[in-house]
Amino acid sequence: MCRYIIQSLDSESHVYSYIGVALSKDRHLLWLSQIKKILCCCLTEMQNLNPEQTIDYKSILLRLHTLISFTSIKTWNVMKASGMERLETGMNQVCSNIVGCLINQNFYYIIKGLLIKGLCRNTVTLHDVALTAITTLTIRPLILSKQSEKLMLMYMIHVFSIPGLIYHLNKKDNSLSIQLFKQHNIFNKIIDVLKLDRNLESVFDALEGNYTLCLLANLVELAQIDTEKFCSYYISNFIDITTKLLKFCQQYVVAKKSNTTYWHPILGWFKQPEDQSLQVTMDILKIQLSYLWTGKILTFLICDPLSDLIERESLKKLDLHQTCSKNIFRQTFSEFRINQQNKKFYRKFDNIEVKKISLICSLYYTAVTTLREMKSAIFSGLSYEDKNILHNLWIFFGTLGPHCGLKAFIDHLSKNPECTSSEFQMLMLFCDCMTRYITVLDDIEMYEQQDPFKLIDFVQMSYFLNHFLFKAMSSNLFNTECADQNVLFISMHTLLMSIYRRDCQKKFCKDDHWLIKEIRLSSFLTDLEKKKPVAVLILSKMPHILPHSERLLLFRKYISEEKIAIGLTENIYSNSLSTLITVHRSRIIEDGYRQLSILSPKALKSIIRVRFVNEQGLDEAGIDQDGVFKEFLEETIKKVFNPSLNLFSMTSDNRLYPSYTSSVQDNHLLLFEFVGRMLGKAVYEGIVVDVPFASFFVSQFCGQSGGVMYSWLDELASLDQELYRSLTMVKRHKGDISDLELSFSVDDNVMGKIVTYELKPGGKAIPVTNENKINYIHLMAGFRMYVQIKEQIAAFTRGFRSIINPEWLPLFSTPEWQKLISGDNSPLDFRDLRRHTQYYGGFHDKHKIICWLWDILENDFSETEKALFLKFVTSCSKSPLLGFAHLEPPFSIRCVEVGDDEDVGDTIGSVIRGFFTIRKKDPQNRLPTSSTCFNLLKLPNYQKKNTLREKLRYAVTSNTGFELS
Repeated sequence: MCRYIIQSLDSESHVYSYIGVALSKDRHLLWLSQIKKILCCCLTEMQNLNPEQTIDYKSILLRLHTLISFTSIKTWNVMKASGMERLETGMNQVCSNIVGCLINQNFYYIIKGLLIKGLCRNTVTLHDVALTAITTLTIRPLILSKQSEKLMLMYMIHVFSIPGLIYHLNKKDNSLSIQLFKQHNIFNKIIDVLKLDRNLESVFDALEGNYTLCLLANLVELAQIDTEKFCSYYISNFIDITTKLLKFCQQYVVAKKSNTTYWHPILGWFKQPEDQSLQVTMDILKIQLSYLWTGKILTFLICDPLSDLIERESLKKLDLHQTCSKNIFRQTFSEFRINQQNKKFYRKFDNIEVKKISLICSLYYTAVTTLREMKSAIFSGLSYEDKNILHNLWIFFGTLGPHCGLKAFIDHLSKNPECTSSEFQMLMLFCDCMTRYITVLDDIEMYEQQDPFKLIDFVQMSYFLNHFLFKAMSSNLFNTECADQNVLFISMHTLLMSIYRRDCQKKFCKDDHWLIKEIRLSSFLTDLEKKKPVAVLILSKMPHILPHSERLLLFRKYISEEKIAIGLTENIYSNSLSTLITVHRSRIIEDGYRQLSILSPKALKSIIRVRFVNEQGLDEAGIDQDGVFKEFLEETIKKVFNPSLNLFSMTSDNRLYPSYTSSVQDNHLLLFEFVGRMLGKAVYEGIVVDVPFASFFVSQFCGQSGGVMYSWLDELASLDQELYRSLTMVKRHKGDISDLELSFSVDDNVMGKIVTYELKPGGKAIPVTNENKINYIHLMAGFRMYVQIKEQIAAFTRGFRSIINPEWLPLFSTPEWQKLISGDNSPLDFRDLRRHTQYYGGFHDKHKIICWLWDILENDFSETEKALFLKFVTSCSKSPLLGFAHLEPPFSIRCVEVGDDEDVGDTIGSVIRGFFTIRKKDPQNRLPTSSTCFNLLKLPNYQKKNTLREKLRYAVTSNTGFELS
């Protein structure tokens, strides 16, 4: 019957056309009733048809054709007959009547079910003809009702919220369906309806979070297709509506898995019942939503407004400069006048342009916090789709006041402590994007190309962040108890530390740049001692604002306080917790590991005394008052880091890191833990050991790596120059990276066997593309620098932190920890050593022999010999970080009387040995607690300075001298 009555419409004769029955006054109402019944049957029967079945699909097409044919007079040829034009208005009303009947029969609801069955599946079964028919049918009620608000809401709730609808309609160029949307201004009509809060509330009430997200995705893609309809009015409303739709979805997003949640590929953990029909459409939704931060929408929403604003700002300043420089007299005062006039150009937060930019940024910030699993893609779009977006936004901050609006933001925070305003969302978006931007930036891009950000921009940015956070914390604008949960604090602090890390790796800021000059050290340290929350928070989050020397003093103070708290004393004779170990010179590592690995952390933190056994099996003379232990510690660490043991490997610049083949050693992880404890003990006691670590390794065991602020790529060159070169080539590749046929896997030669590792689950089957190459680069660098050796690092870290409290680790940056462990390479300052030397037995600083000694050390000894001398008298070849004033115990020189008839050369050696002999025979005749007491003869006057020089050089360079030191 449907085929017959449709075919009859081709006739222009009212005798043969089914429409002709409607022209009879007697049969008009019966005809109308009949066609309504037929169309309602067509509509309701489609609920039971499966578009996957061929027969059903044909039936669906026929019913759609029937519905289209009798809801518009355009297909009625009888209306083309002469004189029928006068009936056109009436027949249109008949169509409206028919459409109204269909609406009352759940037209949109039934069409929704059909679309879900046909589109929400792996293989789409509704093709172009059906989709065009459905689009025509669903838009027709809107046209006939002149976009009635009620019908528009029904359309959006039931049809426009179908997952991927616009995506499927837009598959073909010049799609008829999309042309219908454009022709009837559907995008603009949707915006006009949704701009009213009551209508948005109706949508929220009718749709759950999932389908609201689908509606948003369709709206975004339609905006991408129909951007020529964008004007300031529609852009403004689009921003507002999109933000509200995202916020509605956000209320269903939770942080953790629970019994009432499931994993949503776009939103994360989602607290609504899982809809399987939606899961297959997630990739399409991702494509649709991505138009929000790519392509034309991004240009209209943020690129153009920012560029226009910055261009106008530049013209203002240019005009001002030209005005102030018209004549010689004005040139004298031009700079002053420009500075004064600039103050007038600063925008306040209630300025229209500030509101506009902040609302746009608020949209993207809301997208970041809602579309959690697309966060990286959003940041990439904002950072790289147009590389000037972030830079222009940074310039825009400069129009808010001095130091990029520092005071304006601080004042705003004092009035809005919740940090929920659009201005703070703008700031947080910038900080989060910049953090990712800096993480991806390699050294060539940052230090050489400097496009668009110059190094001066990073300097100014870090000044703004450093001072904002300090002022906010010191004024208690952040709740000290939960600052870590404050989103503004987290965003700004993360960016600040990212810039600080880059500066630590390769300096571009002045030495005092990171210090806060307004801080009063004495009062701040007093507050710290009283454990005031603000001071504790500042130190834990921004220790770099204090001078390095002050932090070192704090570190030593923390250690001293801990020693007292656990009952440790400095005097080895009165300390019941001291431990004596016996170590054979030829088995330093084995004997040390056997005796020390079984000790508790508390016992290790106490005094460890060492008795060396020489090559002949005899105990070496001497009582250890730290000096012998220092020698044992330095020698142990040097030996265990020898690459020949295969526990550690060397980078190209001769720096140490754990070897990924260390498993050939028995109990290699226990050895790593032991070495970590020994290094921790050295740091705990303030002993510097001459062992150069790779900075990426120090970052990991000192807690400076990981998190979004850390980039494995930054330091890869120091480990593997070839891999670094290859990865940067991949990053800068201009063509299609898939031509290189890379995958998220790596082949490695392990003990002569090729082993394939996947960089992510299923990585072997995931090709590297232009879209994911940045992720590939960082995963590859992370694999080489961490994943391969994570077990060794974990064991070493466990040992190190059993001695060094993890709460102390943030006090220092990676280079500062390296310096704390190994000292620095600056020349030894013997003048400083002389100032802090103690004299006994009649010697003093002006004594002739003492003057000879210092003159020899300063002028006659090479740097190598100076280091040997320092090792001879202190057991360490490097000076303490804070200078010799902090050498524990202090360096001492004691006069020992000898007879005139003794040979001077022999006497020097025997007296050095005799020092230990005397102490051994007569323990009561002790020197002040010191292992660094160097004994000198009170030489007869006729002895010459060169004798002292020769014997001193012999003492510090001979093996015997080392053993007896």
